[in-house]
Amino acid sequence: MIFVSFFSLFASVVLIQMSAGGLGPLDALSGVASGFSTGEIGLMGSAHFAGFFIGCWWSPRLIGVIGHSRAFAVFAAAGTIGTLAHMMYVDPYAWSAMRVLSGMCIAGCFTVIEAWLQAKVTNATRGRTIGIYRVVDMTAGLASQLLIAVLEPAAYLSYNVLAMLCCASLLPLALTRVPQPRAAEKLRLKPMLAAQISPMATLAVLVAGVTTSSFRMVGPIYGSSIGLDKQQLALFLGGFILGGAIAMYPAGWLADKFDRRKVMIGFSVSAVLSCGFTILSAGMGIGPVLAASIMFGATTFPIFSLASAHANDFVDSSEMVELNSSLIFNYALGAIASPLVVSLAIAVLGSPAMFILIAIAHVLLCAFAFLRMKVRPASEAKTAYTYMPRTSFLFAQLLKRGKDGS
Repeated sequence: MIFVSFFSLFASVVLIQMSAGGLGPLDALSGVASGFSTGEIGLMGSAHFAGFFIGCWWSPRLIGVIGHSRAFAVFAAAGTIGTLAHMMYVDPYAWSAMRVLSGMCIAGCFTVIEAWLQAKVTNATRGRTIGIYRVVDMTAGLASQLLIAVLEPAAYLSYNVLAMLCCASLLPLALTRVPQPRAAEKLRLKPMLAAQISPMATLAVLVAGVTTSSFRMVGPIYGSSIGLDKQQLALFLGGFILGGAIAMYPAGWLADKFDRRKVMIGFSVSAVLSCGFTILSAGMGIGPVLAASIMFGATTFPIFSLASAHANDFVDSSEMVELNSSLIFNYALGAIASPLVVSLAIAVLGSPAMFILIAIAHVLLCAFAFLRMKVRPASEAKTAYTYMPRTSFLFAQLLKRGKDGS
């Protein structure tokens, strides 16, 4: 019944994820086909996350002014325009501006959806609704990476397909008979709050931003450089999300049983090993490369949720929403910087540079975690671990209300 009640919202999640998620690898491969430099392709990835941050910040305010449905239409239209315009003017800097629109689109649309869910769920249905939402989000994210197997780089048709998916996301919300909720409560963004409460969690989400955005935005360049064809590249990119999904529940079990900093150290050490395995698997065929991708996703994807759970151990529920908004803010900073930096490193040092830089980031995280364990004991009262999608500033409000019992 929950799935039926929120079918229009979940359908829009699928369509937005398929469109925006497929645009990243398509742009990378189209950039290669169009003669863009590695740094220029990385700039497009950074531009996407700059747009993501703008969308996260602006969308709650826009919802308060024009309502949920109209705000969703604004962001979906921006994403559609940005996608369609690609083949009208083939230039890396113009495409970077268009990727700002795609980043705004996915952040803004997910903010609307999560605000809508927050307003409509009850305590009796909250857990199941959030669970279904996570499954739908991750499944659509995986499917979006597999799209690259059938999309031709630098082709009008490919960008038209993604634009149509983005535009189609308007239909479920436009046709639903469920009335839109009242405007969401205003969100106060305190960028430095996370650093004040937990420096460890702040560094961890920065590393998570560096890792995720590097792989998703620059990973197609790496895959192409080691000789993967389109179908193999789709499996390589999809393996990252599949690995993250597989690790979600084991990570939660460990985080609720042991000191969460030790769990993060364990995952980061494993991430360093998976980076090494990924580099060594190049040229060994799709089997080892896919296994490396799954391992990489399993060891790096849970870091953000582990960091969020650790930080939330040190606050009460009244600060949880602002804390998690601050964590996503810091995640976005890492995600904005890393595609450009990693792509420039690849241009100078070769394709393994991406995983070398990611490994260095995780080594630094391990060292800082050991330092923080000497400075501060673990919290005696733990909040329940939960997988946190990096979709908008508002997801934590769904969890907060459930914990408050309101």
